Amino acid sequence: MNSILKDDRVIVIDEHAHNLYNKRYYGNLTNIGLELSLIEALYLLNKDKILIFDGENIVDEKRLTGIIKDRHIYSHYLVYSDLRTRGYIIKTGFKYGSDFRIYERGHSPGDGHSSFLVKILSEEQNINVTDFSSYVRVAHGVRKTLLLAVVDDEYDITYYNVEWTRP
Repeated sequence: MNSILKDDRVIVIDEHAHNLYNKRYYGNLTNIGLELSLIEALYLLNKDKILIFDGENIVDEKRLTGIIKDRHIYSHYLVYSDLRTRGYIIKTGFKYGSDFRIYERGHSPGDGHSSFLVKILSEEQNINVTDFSSYVRVAHGVRKTLLLAVVDDEYDITYYNVEWTRP
């Protein structure tokens, strides 16, 4: 499916773009096409599901990966790719102060609520205990489980399931 790189988005302009949204819940449908984040676009590009153009030039995996690394969101791509490969549906977690929200296998955004919020950290990143506490509190407040995805220097991911408990 043909797509166009536009700023921080990729627009799928193919007449069958709605299938990516309706069947696998990629991106957001708009009046100009299916709008994908750069992370979603790289995932689909790696799976040979889309072709991306910048004017008349093809945007290859190396170039799109470079753009993502320049924006310091490569660890987000790694976590997104890992979770998608495991069969989860992933949407933005922005309104919850997290990086992603995840729908369990067999569930979708139209069927109900997500089960997890994902916060992505690098191995060497310090986290303030107050910030950490707020992530857990928000997740608990919206009846979701917080997953901390820690990406190390070798791009390995370790997930920590964090739950709020009452003493």
